[in-house]
Amino acid sequence: MINLIKTLLYLAVIMAIVSCSSKPKEAKVEQVQTKLAEEQTQVKVVKLSKTAFASEMLANGTVAASRKADLYFQSNEIVTSVFVKNGERVVKGQKIAQLDLFKLNNALQQASDNLEKSKLELQNVLIGQGYALKDSVRVPKDVMRIAKTRSNFENSRIQHEMAAYNLRNAVLYAPFSGVVANLFSKEQNQPTNGQAFCTIVDNAAPEIIFQVLESELVLISTGDKVVVSPFSVTDYNGVGRIVEINPVVDKNGMVRIKATVQSPTNKLYDGMNVNVRVQKTLHNQLVIPKKALVLRSNRQVVFTLRDGKAMWNYVKTGLENSTGFIVIEGLTEGDNVIYDGNINLAHEAPVTVAK
Repeated sequence: MINLIKTLLYLAVIMAIVSCSSKPKEAKVEQVQTKLAEEQTQVKVVKLSKTAFASEMLANGTVAASRKADLYFQSNEIVTSVFVKNGERVVKGQKIAQLDLFKLNNALQQASDNLEKSKLELQNVLIGQGYALKDSVRVPKDVMRIAKTRSNFENSRIQHEMAAYNLRNAVLYAPFSGVVANLFSKEQNQPTNGQAFCTIVDNAAPEIIFQVLESELVLISTGDKVVVSPFSVTDYNGVGRIVEINPVVDKNGMVRIKATVQSPTNKLYDGMNVNVRVQKTLHNQLVIPKKALVLRSNRQVVFTLRDGKAMWNYVKTGLENSTGFIVIEGLTEGDNVIYDGNINLAHEAPVTVAK
């Protein structure tokens, strides 16, 4: 009897559990919709107006000294004194170097003695012909020529002039003010035959030699401004003017141009490689900043600001310089040109102007 009661109670508990588990659960689903606020691109704008435009044409060139002289000794004597060194600035007439003068002085003295002997011999010949040396103007040319040949006068005179010339050139002087270069000889050594002892270079107003394409000739003329920047000196810009346009086109279609630059600080050396910018001012041009121009499908596009939106404009540009372009088509004076924040803009995209 007791076992029967336990069994019934067990069954009642199982039924209660099954009935509770069969009740449906009410699930509250909460749907959240998030809408991101649309952010507007910040841009910078400049109002388009007609202004002066400095056109620039870029080229590579080399520096050439305005004056350059190689100095040579005419004799092969020992160098006794060197008064300067490479890179030293000298003035016109300053001593550069000197040879041993002993042999040269003796050669001049000997040539002087031989010349005096020849004069005496010439006088004797003329007297024998009935003339005096002091009356040489009255002596017939044929007689004078024969007399000089017999007395060896002309040869003695030439030897004397050569000896005097060698003595004068035994000391080198600066032919003009400049800088000493290519000085490699030492004292107590003979100068190398056929080789310049040193070079004097005037870098005060160097020449800039560069080339332009034949098609670019219409853009330049003598007197145009040039700005020169050496490859090796990034913080220097020399300013000069075009002084010469060679009227010949070479086989590569290039024309040789020469400009002069004032270089008081001696930043430009002979043979130095430089960047050249030829600048010419054009007035009343519509000029946009370089950053305002973007490419879309390989076409030039400039965005303008209108009613808070970026408007897409196809444009055509002309000359350019390091900062901007001349606009030929697509924009008008007074347009508000977007020049910053325009890289990823789309047509009619909402924008705000950065302050």
